[in-house]
Amino acid sequence: MPRIALMTVGCKVNQYETEVLTELFKKRGFEVVPPDAKADVYLLNSCTVTATGDQKTRQLLRRMKKGNPSAVAVLTGCFPQAFPEAAEKIAEADVITGELNRARIPDLVEQALRTGERIIDIPQHQRGESFEPMQVTGLGSRTRAYMKIEDGCERYCSYCIIPKARGPIRSKPMADMKKELEALAEGGYKEVVLVGINLSSYGKEISLRLIDAVKLACSIPGIKRVRLGSLEPELLSDEDIAEMAKLPNFCPQFHLALQSGCNNTLRSMNRHYDTAEYARIVKAIRASFEMPAITTDIMVGFPGESEEDFAASVNFAKEIGFARVHVFAYSKRDGTPAARRPEQVPEPVKSARSKAMIAATNETRIAFLDRMVGRVEKVLIETTQTPLGFEGCTANYTPVIVNCGPEFCGRIVPVKILSRAGDKCVGQMLDPDEL
Repeated sequence: MPRIALMTVGCKVNQYETEVLTELFKKRGFEVVPPDAKADVYLLNSCTVTATGDQKTRQLLRRMKKGNPSAVAVLTGCFPQAFPEAAEKIAEADVITGELNRARIPDLVEQALRTGERIIDIPQHQRGESFEPMQVTGLGSRTRAYMKIEDGCERYCSYCIIPKARGPIRSKPMADMKKELEALAEGGYKEVVLVGINLSSYGKEISLRLIDAVKLACSIPGIKRVRLGSLEPELLSDEDIAEMAKLPNFCPQFHLALQSGCNNTLRSMNRHYDTAEYARIVKAIRASFEMPAITTDIMVGFPGESEEDFAASVNFAKEIGFARVHVFAYSKRDGTPAARRPEQVPEPVKSARSKAMIAATNETRIAFLDRMVGRVEKVLIETTQTPLGFEGCTANYTPVIVNCGPEFCGRIVPVKILSRAGDKCVGQMLDPDEL
């Protein structure tokens, strides 16, 4: 039985797709082993959002081959799809394929194992292509399941290569979604997170909308929670927010991708909203849900970002009062309009701005967690154990450490939040009748 180790670089969509590949190889009779184990095949599902991701891909592939030179190394994912010529130059990669036709990857691997030949097979995206059939039925010991329902992006932000890597918008058919949700519920998963490359555009090409997918997921018996991945804010309508608020098992955590709190920078980024519209959407969410969490990503050091622009971005982040922010410095991505702009921000300036933005948004994070203290919330107990108990998450994705035993992992229990401990809260489990 050949042994295969699979690794993922990148987002939740990539992680889901690696799970799909894991199941495909298991069905072919492969034994799946940890990435640091000796294997006959090493597969890397790559990311190409930043040049740093490309560098990490090369380093991982070299490490694979150094540990076992006779093994077949497979490079798949966004990097070879967006930059096939660069991927082909990576000598350590024995099989190179992209984002399409994952069902064929086991065939390519078996061919490479049998013949020893190098294989490069990167089909290109085509307008009108359909959503690639894929389904995950089991996710190991995890208590939360991710389900990819959308692929592709047509937003063309000036810093982003993803439209080239991922192609046009494609949406998972509702019948396939229902089948996968039912299998996850049967497998004991209480929470499902719907994810996509541009999740807000779900259904655009098949006369459906994201709210249709949300309602379907919320209707499946056994699925107690439905959560959404990252959203483009301006595609979230007031009507959809109101419909989501009517669904008792919909989780009030909205990751609205901001990127910058400065209108000048947003225009340069080719984002499709301004700060006033973003603030209005946040206000609509907070009017519809009790204690929702608004989370986001903020980029600093975009080409042309002045000190005044950066200050405006910090002030807007404080004004919104985010529950959590992923702060990152702009990284030049070859093949994008932003990479060609002459007014690149120096690295030391980007580093200083990152630290300042992190400090500002850490304050809003702490303020949000402090407001959670004293509340009674339903907490899904995870498998991560700490000295104080097991970690879990509320519906609005607040991490809470609960003093309970492992028998509660995977269960949703009532918890009174007693205090904040750093970046998490600490709570006491209650009798279900106390909720």
